[in-house]
Amino acid sequence: MSTRRHTGTQAQEEQHGIDLAPMLDFVLNLLIFFIIIAVFVKESGLMVNRPTGEPPPPNADKSINIQILQNGEVWVDGRAIDPEAVRANVERLHAADSKAGVIVIADAKAPAGLLVTVVDQTHLAGVYNVTFATGD
Repeated sequence: MSTRRHTGTQAQEEQHGIDLAPMLDFVLNLLIFFIIIAVFVKESGLMVNRPTGEPPPPNADKSINIQILQNGEVWVDGRAIDPEAVRANVERLHAADSKAGVIVIADAKAPAGLLVTVVDQTHLAGVYNVTFATGD
């Protein structure tokens, strides 16, 4: 009978240990979840190369010049215009010279959102040859 009690206490002592299997399953599931989420998360953005401060290219006289001032004014062909009217003006000037590109001369402190709006309007006008420069 003593052997019976001995085996009973031995089985009882083995059950007192901590079972790590459920915790390892949980950690493995978390790892798989974060790996899957990291694959599907894509950051959207717009790649912008800021002007370097170089003067406009030498063929600037054949291009359509758009100036963006620090206070948010937009000038095309020597006239102040509404940012939404950039498309019509670029279409008109591009019709006169179909090889002309656009030079956007933006002040260093001009609103970036306005710069994006002007470039979008230029693309809507059908001109994709856009060069950036900084103004004095």
